[in-house]
Amino acid sequence: MTTVEHKVETFDSLNPATDEVVGTYPVHTEKDVADAVARARNASAWWQSLGFAGRAERLQRWKGIVTRRGAQLAEVIHQETGKPHSDAMIEVVLAVDHTDWVAKNARKVLGPKRRPASLLMANQAASVEYQPLGVIGVIGPWNYPLFTPMGSIVYALAAGNAVIFKPSEYTPGVGKWLVDSFAEAVPEHPVFQLVTGFGATGAALCRAGVDKIGFTGSAATGRKIMAACAETLTPVLIEAGGKDALLVDEDADIEAAADAAVWGGMSNAGQTCVGVERVYVHEKVYDSFVAATVEKAKSVRAGYDADAKIGPITMPAQLDIIRKHIADAIARGGKALVGGVDAVGDRFVQPTVLVDVPEDSVAVRDETFGPTLTIAKVKDMDEALVKANDSRYGLGSTVFAKRRGMELARRLRSGMTAVNSIISFAGIPSLPFGGVGDSGFGRIHGADGLKEFTRAKAIARQRFRPPINLTTFARTEKADAAVAKLITLLHGKRK
Repeated sequence: MTTVEHKVETFDSLNPATDEVVGTYPVHTEKDVADAVARARNASAWWQSLGFAGRAERLQRWKGIVTRRGAQLAEVIHQETGKPHSDAMIEVVLAVDHTDWVAKNARKVLGPKRRPASLLMANQAASVEYQPLGVIGVIGPWNYPLFTPMGSIVYALAAGNAVIFKPSEYTPGVGKWLVDSFAEAVPEHPVFQLVTGFGATGAALCRAGVDKIGFTGSAATGRKIMAACAETLTPVLIEAGGKDALLVDEDADIEAAADAAVWGGMSNAGQTCVGVERVYVHEKVYDSFVAATVEKAKSVRAGYDADAKIGPITMPAQLDIIRKHIADAIARGGKALVGGVDAVGDRFVQPTVLVDVPEDSVAVRDETFGPTLTIAKVKDMDEALVKANDSRYGLGSTVFAKRRGMELARRLRSGMTAVNSIISFAGIPSLPFGGVGDSGFGRIHGADGLKEFTRAKAIARQRFRPPINLTTFARTEKADAAVAKLITLLHGKRK
């Protein structure tokens, strides 16, 4: 009898700065994904049975492993994305903080809570609790391969779900590191599993009967995810990028605003969904803001050496998009005060600051995802708001203003706004994270993020027999009249 071995298809993870192979991973098939979901079903029952306290203890145990080996995990991120090791450590720190928050707050957010019953139902004790969905599929991005998916992973786990993680094909090593380290903290059952591969593997996960998909990526891919999930009525949470605006009012701290613009626009080589791409500046401070921004941007250099402040463009196809946006802006009358078309190389993109760019250009309308900024002069903040909100995206936003900061923040059409700081909302575990429009829907982080991976369970328990029973065919005309009179007394008064 001859045994035929099945050859497993694999792919390489490359360092985008050097093309060095940093790992080789299997391309998981539809059957592989289905098998993982079946294992997760069994594991989820055990994981739920631990209760909030048992899960919290194990999540804290995992948090300790991640913390102690943070430098090792940051090196994996550095190798797969090319971003500086120090930036990778920021991801580790934030992931640890969020893990700690959910472990400590899951019971408070999701546990049983009493709800008031109306006078008409005064004989009932009302309560609501949030029960886990079961198995969650998480499809992660490559730009923040740790911090972003952990906003779904740890929240889903804390809520009592098993999780199957499909990382980007550009950063599978980060996913493997997370799953392997979790297995050390929770060795009993495969509560947290990894599947790797390309789009077909992600599509298989959508169709595999999971109870929800948490996806981060482009709006175009998000639509494909929704279409695949629609086949099985699988609910989805989608974070699909942005074209975030920064508003600078006349009373802003200009140095701080310029520093925020450069860091928000250039950090991680501009590959940040909540990074700054558009800046609208009050005409009274426009010149001073532009001068300060140009000076700061010139000090930022892309490279792979120890002195470089930003790394390569992780996804090679993005280079053409960045080049196209810059070229179009300049062709339509824009000026590059820093960088320009020549700033786009084979792997790295040097910072580019553009002014006088028409509002209908692709550099203003579409997500660039590179270390570029467009800066526009406005007569006041009302004009800035109109232009900032004139976008199909609506993820994050930033305001620098002293007197009107909170007012402007509330009027921005975005899921999150930082006032007089940059991207601060992402570092606060209790705040929800998500967008509107083409930036997606649903929320990770905070109480909203925990509830995103649960179903609300309402329970009404009768404490005593009601004087008037409405839910019986034995109800009399006298009872109906009494109910009508009661409702009139309670709600029929003229204002």
